Amino acid sequence: MFNGLRRTKIVATLGPATDREGEMEKMIIAGVDVVRINMSHGSPEEHKLRVQNVRELAEKLDRQVGVLVDLQGPKIRIGRFSENKIILADGDKFSLDNNVGKNDGNQREVGLTYKNLPYDVKSGHRLLLDDGRLVFEVNDVVGERVNCTVIVGGVLSNNKGINLQGGGLSAAALTDKDKEDIITAAEMNADYLALSFPRSAEDVEYCRSLAVKAGLNCSIVSKIERAEAVADDATLDGIILASDVIMIARGDLGVEVGDAQLPALQKKMIKRARQLNRVTITATQMMETMIDNAIPTRAEVFDVANAVMDGSDAVMLSGETATGKSPSLVIETMGRICREAEKSRTSRESTHRIDESFTAVDETIAMATMYAANHFGVKCIAALTESGNTPLLMSRISSGMPIIALTPHLATRRKVTLYRGVYPSSVDYTGLDDAQIQASIIEKIKAFGIAEVGDLIVLTRGESRGAMGGTNRMEIVKVL
Repeated sequence: MFNGLRRTKIVATLGPATDREGEMEKMIIAGVDVVRINMSHGSPEEHKLRVQNVRELAEKLDRQVGVLVDLQGPKIRIGRFSENKIILADGDKFSLDNNVGKNDGNQREVGLTYKNLPYDVKSGHRLLLDDGRLVFEVNDVVGERVNCTVIVGGVLSNNKGINLQGGGLSAAALTDKDKEDIITAAEMNADYLALSFPRSAEDVEYCRSLAVKAGLNCSIVSKIERAEAVADDATLDGIILASDVIMIARGDLGVEVGDAQLPALQKKMIKRARQLNRVTITATQMMETMIDNAIPTRAEVFDVANAVMDGSDAVMLSGETATGKSPSLVIETMGRICREAEKSRTSRESTHRIDESFTAVDETIAMATMYAANHFGVKCIAALTESGNTPLLMSRISSGMPIIALTPHLATRRKVTLYRGVYPSSVDYTGLDDAQIQASIIEKIKAFGIAEVGDLIVLTRGESRGAMGGTNRMEIVKVL
């Protein structure tokens, strides 16, 4: 049931490839933990059908699978070319102009879907197009026309994205389309909602308020992909604290800050999010070659393993599963890499918060539990939880110890699918006294095959069941 006790979670994007007959079932069996609905593609009806299919299959297979809805965010793009594409050489003059028709681009100029560009840039700025494949330097801005010199040329085709080196484009994080998509996410009862291009904690709080207004009480994922988000520690901390999860979206972020800075930034963000009790997803081109190939490159294997050893809660697949040849094979392969990386010492040891004071009872119990589990011969931690907060706090500490989140709430079971080393399971304690609850939990743990008679487990629970944040007891129990 616990998929060989792989601790790092796998997020897989749904798309045409996952719609193939029997593929989604194979993905769940292969161990996908969370599915991602990419609102940049497809219709609301398609998305709803996919989510319904996932949930029905998960129930049939007795698995919990979370649903993450990823908002498109602002489209900072050029228009289209009359001949679909052009070839630019280094040194060519080229202009981006609001007054060029959306389909009338040519060898000298192209229109813009992002109308604010002429007001955001000035002479000397560098524009990066098509994920940084082409580089333009701004010569001047005349009215709504941005005149440039091509620094790095190449093929430029329709609707390619624009980034400003160092960041600074003024596009709002939430568009009208995103606001409609939040309502669709509420109709799907999404477990996670991902916000594209947040620049500050205020963007995240605004997204959360729109979700609540739509009747969606879910966790918010902030995709860190703008230079402004990582420009200083205070801004990054603000975004992390306003969010439940951060996604290290290495595509746009790499273009804006430069690829060379990405590895250090990735490690810093994962470490900081764990310190602040938040969850992390590492994303973008993790196993890109498996869109077409049956095996990953060595570089991709190292990339996934490094994300695991850095402490990432989850690793994400995009085109690999959405449009790839064999989504379930990619998940199996990624799962194997994660399990091997988790054997490393850095993945199993921690000095997390060892010198800090704690501020809440459930937090203190969670920290004491992990200290006991890591220094005493127990087989697992069984956490009776309402909101999932105690298992979240526990999972911030690196350990080889499985944390079983036992909860009567379906929404909580789906939420913890993203937490590293936490495995959801249902429990019904209606009409049971303390001794009966303990006995039923032990029977569950035995049935899972994690512990047998004579083994010790750590059990945490609250005195008053049904109260959020009420965990106030820790027991070390022998399995009988």
